[in-house]
Amino acid sequence: MPPPHLLPRLSLSPPPLAARDALPSPGRRRRTRAALPGVVRAKGKDEASFTDRILDYIEGGPKLRRWYGAPELLPKDGVAEDVEDESPVDIEEPRDAVLVTDGDSEIGQMVILALILKRARIKAVVKDKRSTEEAFGTYVECMVGDMEDKSFSKKALKGVRAVICPADDGFFSEPVDLKGVEHIILLSQLAVYRSSGGLQAIMSSKLKKLAERDEEVVLASGIPSTIIRTGSLQSTPGGERGFDFTEVSV
Repeated sequence: MPPPHLLPRLSLSPPPLAARDALPSPGRRRRTRAALPGVVRAKGKDEASFTDRILDYIEGGPKLRRWYGAPELLPKDGVAEDVEDESPVDIEEPRDAVLVTDGDSEIGQMVILALILKRARIKAVVKDKRSTEEAFGTYVECMVGDMEDKSFSKKALKGVRAVICPADDGFFSEPVDLKGVEHIILLSQLAVYRSSGGLQAIMSSKLKKLAERDEEVVLASGIPSTIIRTGSLQSTPGGERGFDFTEVSV
């Protein structure tokens, strides 16, 4: 048997804990990462109503773009670059777009929003291109111009299969080449102009002629059309009364 000083030294105490496994001292607490709060959005069986989606739009264009995942329109410096479409007008393209006239009016914007929800390709004739682009992002191809200009009207109607005129008396006052258009929807206030009397009739006489001309051109075009004769319309938020269509094919 070897001498005691040559025997291996055995320790009966447990090995020391690693630094990371060390028990916290009474005065020291272990720091743990708190769980980040999450947001869970429940989706009902039925889709949100059209009114709810209108309210989402009213809250702002950026929310609409985030909702559908469209990229931000403005660059970092906050200045929008007005890039002209340099593609040749004569090149034929699929006719899958819907053209909305007077697209920056209240009624026009409601129509555009409904088309966005339908995932339609949209072109719009507007007066203020920047504000419309800020509201709808890349979902609408905005154009500023006069449809009486043949070159502009040809560009506006390129690739268009349906035209919606929501609030633009006199859109067809001048000849417009509608070749290739498959459907026209016209919101007409002719019934209002015809029923007015006195001073109101004098004031609306020009609008009456424009509305009559619009309907005549649409009916004479031979293109399938829908003419909606409404009551008096104003570009302001409506009340409880209104009109609705279950399904409209354009």
